[in-house]
Amino acid sequence: MDGSQGLGAVEIGVDIGGTFTDVVCAAADGSLRLIKIPTTRGNQSAAVRQAMDHMVARWGVRPAEIGRFAHGTTAATNAVLERKGAVTGLLTTAGFRDVLEIGRQYRREMYDLDLKPGAPTFLIPGARRKGVRERIGSDGAVVVPLDEASVRQAVAELLDDGVETIAVAFLFSFIEPAHERRAREIIREMAPHLDVSLSSEVDPAFREYERTCVTAFDAYVKPVLRRYLEAMEADLAAAGVAAPLQVMQSRGGLSRAATACERPVRLFLSGPAAGVIGGQAVGRMAAIHDLITIDIGGTSSDIALITGGQPVVRNEGLIDGYAVRVPMVDVNAIGAGGGSIAWIDGAGGLRVGPQSAGSEPGPACYGRGGLQATVTDASIVLGYIDPAYFAGGTLALDPALARRAVEDTVARPLGLTLEQAATGIHRVINGQMAEGIRLVSIRRGIDPRGYTLVALGGGGGLHATALAEELGMKRVLVPLYPGVLSACGLLSAPTEHEVSTGFHRVLQATRVEDMQATFAELDERARGLMAREALAAPPEVGHFADLCYVGQSYYLEIPVGDLGPGTLERMYRDFLEAHDRIYGHASDSPVRIANLRTVHRSGAARDVLAAPYVPGPGPARKGTRRILVADVSEMLEASVWDRLALAPGTVVAGPAIVEQMDTTTLIGPGWTGEVAADGNLILTSR
Repeated sequence: MDGSQGLGAVEIGVDIGGTFTDVVCAAADGSLRLIKIPTTRGNQSAAVRQAMDHMVARWGVRPAEIGRFAHGTTAATNAVLERKGAVTGLLTTAGFRDVLEIGRQYRREMYDLDLKPGAPTFLIPGARRKGVRERIGSDGAVVVPLDEASVRQAVAELLDDGVETIAVAFLFSFIEPAHERRAREIIREMAPHLDVSLSSEVDPAFREYERTCVTAFDAYVKPVLRRYLEAMEADLAAAGVAAPLQVMQSRGGLSRAATACERPVRLFLSGPAAGVIGGQAVGRMAAIHDLITIDIGGTSSDIALITGGQPVVRNEGLIDGYAVRVPMVDVNAIGAGGGSIAWIDGAGGLRVGPQSAGSEPGPACYGRGGLQATVTDASIVLGYIDPAYFAGGTLALDPALARRAVEDTVARPLGLTLEQAATGIHRVINGQMAEGIRLVSIRRGIDPRGYTLVALGGGGGLHATALAEELGMKRVLVPLYPGVLSACGLLSAPTEHEVSTGFHRVLQATRVEDMQATFAELDERARGLMAREALAAPPEVGHFADLCYVGQSYYLEIPVGDLGPGTLERMYRDFLEAHDRIYGHASDSPVRIANLRTVHRSGAARDVLAAPYVPGPGPARKGTRRILVADVSEMLEASVWDRLALAPGTVVAGPAIVEQMDTTTLIGPGWTGEVAADGNLILTSR
């Protein structure tokens, strides 16, 4: 495209993954343009600058015409995984400085003899945890006034220790935050440059370890996220982009970058959440509401459940094995992707992952120095991937290097043929992915056979029918742009802000008027956050309550609905039904409220995935290719198709390969694919 033409007003979605950075450009006429760029691990924003250069030179995008720029990032998660967060200090109530170290006595691996600390003490070592003389009682009354001299002394000691950020987590501050707020004022008087995180703002809920832990995570990543997002905003401004930078939050909604920096802990699993939102959107287009999405990238596979058209949102997630109380789309991430490295364990068994070749050096076939066999190398050996058309031909692969890596590191050591070794790599990785799907379905009492598998990510289409067969699933949905669906999901996501507070009452003794007053305060704060987004339409407002039995420690989120006569009775019935559905039992015991929450949401101005599908010119059938699949001893002749040239109604019988710029789809023997009117590819088992 001539760069002088221009596309009119455009929206840009950028999802940075471990291997590729996916970019989608939605033009005013509804057309989509996309590109995949290898992620620059040392400086992720460099890939965004490369994408901007490509959009201007090749697509004719004028930066001034960009009306929306949405971003999904792994920066917060990576800071934790790589232990590259800021030097952090902690102020706690005197006598409680070791709450972060004591943690909870959970053992997720019951028979693991190599015990690992269950609490993330690496965030803030003991020397940087300081007790402060103060005490708020469980009723919110001041038991011991805040000793400001002890605050100043603690801050001075932390400054001498070189801290960049401070977390403040006082006892019962979620009921009365005055002491925490005053401590922040003192910190800013002494060191205006420091970032500060208050537990009463990050996680105003009971359970002191969980509240301290999530506040420590927030403080640990805050300087990293702030520098990262400020640098990206500066790059966009320098390129002439006037649109504000929006960032995907882990709950599945967007917010402005400046607002996200205030609560960066909510950016954990930002990228995977975008993929789930994209899967939700294509399911809505296909009128399929019970879905299991699997986003297979180069480094990991992200699996999520969507029931009745709504993804599951949980109040706590796992980051590097540590429980973090942050609302997030329920995504099960496993270390299995196209770049996963095949290796042989001490017992002579074939293993794949979780180590990944990533983008640097990448799989052996990339020709960048990688010597170990990966899933992508095995896919080339089996004939699934055309080395000359990988990523639309933007990255040429070397099949000789792929064969050599599989031969040297797997086939020869195990005494297998080259083809047997490649098939084994796929069997192992598919088994791991299938187990990941069972964890979000069967383990929760849900039969996956009643769901449709949505294959997305660069590798989703390659593994979809094999996974469906292993799980007994009969239908697979492959979106029109599966390899960049996370980036598309960014542009389909709502702008959303959530505000909560502790509200400790026995439900049956609660006054509806008190709930109304509390929700009014929460709504006012949420409106202030939404006002920063400069949205044209007023947001939708949802009210929720966290309920549990009296004496229970863990709660369920229940919609409140309209506050009026019968509200408390309806909430009680809804809680009993939810408790029975999730835990398998319920009793007519008293219930208490733990927290109240308001969610303000404004949907995307348009659904970029709903643009009319118009097949491209040229023949749809590209020829044939010999492939090898599991449980078949001989090579099969597979038809090869151009995905974007397939007209609606076209039926493709497996074995077949469907190629496009962002992914390759393998239609296995016994499966049939049909192109829907919206361009989505529906695979069904014959």
